[in-house]
Amino acid sequence: LCGGEALDLALAQQLLACGHELWNLYGPTETTIWSGALKIDEQILQQGSVPIGAPIANTQFYILDNQQRQVPMGVAGELCIGGAGLSEGYWKQPDVTAERFIANPLSPAEILYKTGDRVRYRENGTLDYLGRLDNQIKLRGFRIELGEIQTRLGQHPDIDQAVVIVSEGNNPQLLALCDTCRR
Repeated sequence: LCGGEALDLALAQQLLACGHELWNLYGPTETTIWSGALKIDEQILQQGSVPIGAPIANTQFYILDNQQRQVPMGVAGELCIGGAGLSEGYWKQPDVTAERFIANPLSPAEILYKTGDRVRYRENGTLDYLGRLDNQIKLRGFRIELGEIQTRLGQHPDIDQAVVIVSEGNNPQLLALCDTCRR
């Protein structure tokens, strides 16, 4: 059972070769961790990437554009999730809750969680994960807002501007680059 990060094609091939079954599980904490599941086989891997599976029972997936309209198959949009596993929001953070938990445009009495994940439907109903819509990254299982780090660094008296990136390689790390210093 793989989850927490986008499942890399090479890793999926290795795991499938040495295990009995391989499942790609998708879902943010705000939707009780697992929202979608897909059993991976060789045929799926021949498509060149590992897709996200269909929603699990009592869960709904919607791909919406920036006007909160459903997009057609093959068109990229933001994955929004509804259903029984949805949390009530962020504890003592009403502004963030209002931004991320929205009324379902197709059924306003229901609530959806805006994941911030950019996806598109494949013809077979699975989803291609295309990346984030914001500057949020995941590093060793932790969600990190790069913009928040940049803002805090910019508050230092010796720094005018900073950019934070993630290094590539086997041991990714956060790197802060100071463009202009006040000294």
